[in-house]
Amino acid sequence: MKIFNFALFIFVSFFGTPKNMLNKEDLSSSDMERFSTQLTEVKKVISSNPSYSSKIAFFVDMKIKSGKNRFFVYDLVNNKIIDEGLVAHGSGSETSIKGELKFSNEPNSNATSLGCYAVGKSYKGIFGKAYKLSGLEETNSNAFKRAVVLHSYSAVPEMEQDYYISRSKGCPMVSEVFFERLEKIIDSSKSNIILSIYY
Repeated sequence: MKIFNFALFIFVSFFGTPKNMLNKEDLSSSDMERFSTQLTEVKKVISSNPSYSSKIAFFVDMKIKSGKNRFFVYDLVNNKIIDEGLVAHGSGSETSIKGELKFSNEPNSNATSLGCYAVGKSYKGIFGKAYKLSGLEETNSNAFKRAVVLHSYSAVPEMEQDYYISRSKGCPMVSEVFFERLEKIIDSSKSNIILSIYY
Protein backbone atom coordinates (compact mmCIF):
# COMPACT_ATOMS: atom_id res chain seq x y z
CA MET A 1 0.00 0.00 0.00
CA LYS A 2 2.84 2.40 0.83
CA ILE A 3 4.47 1.69 -2.54
CA PHE A 4 1.16 2.31 -4.33
CA ASN A 5 0.57 5.59 -2.50
CA PHE A 6 4.10 6.76 -3.28
CA ALA A 7 3.67 5.89 -6.97
CA LEU A 8 0.35 7.72 -6.98
CA PHE A 9 1.97 10.78 -5.40
CA ILE A 10 4.78 10.81 -7.99
CA PHE A 11 2.32 10.40 -10.87
CA VAL A 12 -0.01 13.16 -9.73
CA SER A 13 2.86 15.50 -8.89
CA PHE A 14 4.42 15.10 -12.32
CA PHE A 15 1.42 14.68 -14.61
CA GLY A 16 -1.46 16.25 -12.70
CA THR A 17 -4.68 14.50 -11.67
CA PRO A 18 -6.28 12.86 -14.73
CA LYS A 19 -10.06 13.06 -14.98
CA ASN A 20 -11.78 9.90 -13.68
CA MET A 21 -8.61 7.79 -13.87
CA LEU A 22 -7.61 8.15 -10.23
CA ASN A 23 -11.15 7.34 -9.11
CA LYS A 24 -11.03 3.86 -10.61
CA GLU A 25 -11.32 1.12 -7.99
CA ASP A 26 -9.15 -1.22 -10.08
CA LEU A 27 -6.39 1.32 -10.72
CA SER A 28 -2.98 -0.08 -9.95
CA SER A 29 0.51 1.32 -9.78
CA SER A 30 1.39 -0.77 -12.84
CA ASP A 31 -1.40 0.98 -14.81
CA MET A 32 0.16 4.32 -13.95
CA GLU A 33 3.68 3.13 -14.73
CA ARG A 34 2.61 1.93 -18.19
CA PHE A 35 0.82 5.18 -18.87
CA SER A 36 3.80 7.24 -17.71
CA THR A 37 6.16 5.27 -19.95
CA GLN A 38 3.91 5.69 -22.99
CA LEU A 39 3.42 9.38 -22.32
CA THR A 40 7.17 9.87 -22.40
CA GLU A 41 7.44 7.92 -25.66
CA VAL A 42 4.61 9.85 -27.30
CA LYS A 43 6.16 13.17 -26.33
CA LYS A 44 9.40 12.05 -28.03
CA VAL A 45 7.50 11.17 -31.21
CA ILE A 46 5.70 14.52 -31.18
CA SER A 47 8.87 16.51 -30.56
CA SER A 48 10.54 14.83 -33.54
CA ASN A 49 7.83 15.89 -36.00
CA PRO A 50 6.10 19.29 -36.01
CA SER A 51 3.18 17.86 -38.01
CA TYR A 52 1.93 16.01 -34.91
CA SER A 53 -0.34 17.66 -32.37
CA SER A 54 1.36 18.91 -29.22
CA LYS A 55 -2.00 19.54 -27.58
CA ILE A 56 -3.83 16.20 -27.57
CA ALA A 57 -2.83 12.52 -27.67
CA PHE A 58 -4.81 9.28 -27.48
CA PHE A 59 -3.74 6.30 -25.34
CA VAL A 60 -5.12 2.74 -25.36
CA ASP A 61 -3.99 0.43 -22.54
CA MET A 62 -4.60 -3.14 -23.70
CA LYS A 63 -3.73 -4.52 -20.25
CA ILE A 64 -7.08 -3.21 -19.04
CA LYS A 65 -10.06 -5.50 -19.71
CA SER A 66 -12.15 -4.61 -22.75
CA GLY A 67 -15.25 -4.01 -20.63
CA LYS A 68 -13.51 -1.19 -18.80
CA ASN A 69 -12.50 2.25 -20.04
CA ARG A 70 -9.06 1.93 -21.60
CA PHE A 71 -9.07 4.55 -24.36
CA PHE A 72 -7.84 7.82 -22.85
CA VAL A 73 -7.86 11.30 -24.37
CA TYR A 74 -4.94 13.20 -22.90
CA ASP A 75 -4.50 16.97 -22.71
CA LEU A 76 -0.76 17.42 -23.24
CA VAL A 77 -0.89 21.12 -22.36
CA ASN A 78 -2.58 20.75 -18.97
CA ASN A 79 -1.26 17.22 -18.31
CA LYS A 80 -4.56 15.48 -17.59
CA ILE A 81 -6.94 12.94 -19.02
CA ILE A 82 -10.01 14.76 -20.31
CA ASP A 83 -12.07 11.81 -21.59
CA GLU A 84 -12.11 8.03 -21.65
CA GLY A 85 -14.12 5.20 -23.16
CA LEU A 86 -14.33 1.57 -24.15
CA VAL A 87 -12.40 0.24 -27.13
CA ALA A 88 -12.39 -3.21 -28.71
CA HIS A 89 -9.32 -5.22 -29.59
CA GLY A 90 -8.88 -7.54 -32.55
CA SER A 91 -10.37 -11.03 -32.46
CA GLY A 92 -6.97 -12.37 -33.49
CA SER A 93 -5.50 -11.04 -30.25
CA GLU A 94 -7.48 -13.51 -28.13
CA THR A 95 -5.54 -16.35 -26.49
CA SER A 96 -6.53 -19.52 -24.67
CA ILE A 97 -5.78 -17.75 -21.39
CA LYS A 98 -8.67 -15.47 -20.49
CA GLY A 99 -7.61 -11.86 -20.16
CA GLU A 100 -4.25 -12.29 -21.89
CA LEU A 101 -3.76 -10.93 -25.38
CA LYS A 102 -1.29 -11.42 -28.22
CA PHE A 103 -0.52 -8.90 -30.94
CA SER A 104 0.41 -9.03 -34.60
CA ASN A 105 1.26 -6.74 -37.51
CA GLU A 106 0.60 -9.45 -40.09
CA PRO A 107 -2.13 -9.07 -42.73
CA ASN A 108 -5.24 -11.23 -42.10
CA SER A 109 -4.23 -11.82 -38.48
CA ASN A 110 -7.28 -9.87 -37.22
CA ALA A 111 -5.08 -8.90 -34.28
CA THR A 112 -4.39 -5.56 -32.67
CA SER A 113 -0.98 -4.07 -33.43
CA LEU A 114 0.91 -2.23 -30.72
CA GLY A 115 2.72 1.06 -31.24
CA CYS A 116 2.17 4.70 -32.13
CA TYR A 117 -0.14 5.69 -34.96
CA ALA A 118 -0.83 9.03 -36.62
CA VAL A 119 -4.56 9.65 -36.94
CA GLY A 120 -5.16 10.70 -40.54
CA LYS A 121 -8.00 11.84 -42.76
CA SER A 122 -11.55 10.61 -42.40
CA TYR A 123 -13.52 8.68 -45.01
CA LYS A 124 -16.88 6.93 -45.29
CA GLY A 125 -16.62 3.17 -44.86
CA ILE A 126 -18.87 0.24 -43.99
CA PHE A 127 -19.12 1.52 -40.42
CA GLY A 128 -19.76 5.11 -41.47
CA LYS A 129 -17.17 7.77 -40.80
CA ALA A 130 -13.73 6.40 -39.92
CA TYR A 131 -10.19 7.72 -39.60
CA LYS A 132 -7.20 6.28 -41.42
CA LEU A 133 -4.29 5.27 -39.20
CA SER A 134 -0.63 5.31 -40.19
CA GLY A 135 1.57 2.96 -38.19
CA LEU A 136 4.79 4.68 -37.13
CA GLU A 137 6.67 1.63 -35.85
CA GLU A 138 7.75 -1.81 -37.04
CA THR A 139 5.05 -3.33 -34.84
CA ASN A 140 2.24 -1.55 -36.72
CA SER A 141 3.77 -0.68 -40.09
CA ASN A 142 1.10 -2.66 -41.95
CA ALA A 143 -1.82 -0.68 -40.53
CA PHE A 144 -2.69 0.97 -43.83
CA LYS A 145 -2.31 -2.31 -45.77
CA ARG A 146 -4.50 -4.09 -43.22
CA ALA A 147 -7.12 -1.29 -43.31
CA VAL A 148 -6.75 -0.76 -39.55
CA VAL A 149 -8.74 2.39 -38.83
CA LEU A 150 -10.42 4.19 -35.94
CA HIS A 151 -14.18 3.70 -36.21
CA SER A 152 -17.35 3.20 -34.23
CA TYR A 153 -19.65 0.19 -34.03
CA SER A 154 -23.13 -0.08 -32.57
CA ALA A 155 -22.30 -3.26 -30.63
CA VAL A 156 -19.67 -1.47 -28.52
CA PRO A 157 -21.43 -0.23 -25.36
CA GLU A 158 -21.12 3.32 -24.14
CA MET A 159 -20.70 2.48 -20.44
CA GLU A 160 -18.31 0.14 -18.66
CA GLN A 161 -19.38 -3.50 -18.42
CA ASP A 162 -18.54 -6.55 -16.34
CA TYR A 163 -18.19 -8.64 -19.50
CA TYR A 164 -15.80 -8.55 -22.44
CA ILE A 165 -17.11 -6.42 -25.30
CA SER A 166 -17.30 -7.26 -29.01
CA ARG A 167 -14.06 -7.65 -30.93
CA SER A 168 -12.84 -6.08 -34.17
CA LYS A 169 -10.64 -7.28 -37.02
CA GLY A 170 -7.72 -5.37 -35.56
CA CYS A 171 -9.17 -1.85 -35.50
CA PRO A 172 -9.51 0.30 -32.39
CA MET A 173 -13.32 0.20 -32.43
CA VAL A 174 -15.32 2.41 -30.05
CA SER A 175 -18.95 3.17 -29.25
CA GLU A 176 -20.92 5.55 -31.43
CA VAL A 177 -21.30 8.05 -28.59
CA PHE A 178 -17.59 8.04 -27.72
CA PHE A 179 -16.69 8.29 -31.42
CA GLU A 180 -18.73 11.48 -31.70
CA ARG A 181 -16.63 13.03 -28.94
CA LEU A 182 -13.38 11.86 -30.56
CA GLU A 183 -14.59 13.13 -33.93
CA LYS A 184 -14.94 16.68 -32.60
CA ILE A 185 -11.40 16.58 -31.21
CA ILE A 186 -9.83 15.10 -34.34
CA ASP A 187 -11.66 17.36 -36.79
CA SER A 188 -10.81 20.49 -34.82
CA SER A 189 -7.11 19.62 -34.59
CA LYS A 190 -4.85 21.38 -37.05
CA SER A 191 -2.20 18.65 -36.64
CA ASN A 192 -2.30 14.86 -36.74
CA ILE A 193 -3.05 13.37 -33.32
CA ILE A 194 -0.89 10.51 -32.08
CA LEU A 195 -2.64 7.33 -30.94
CA SER A 196 -0.56 5.01 -28.74
CA ILE A 197 -1.71 1.42 -28.27
CA TYR A 198 0.33 -0.40 -25.64
CA TYR A 199 0.34 -3.44 -23.36
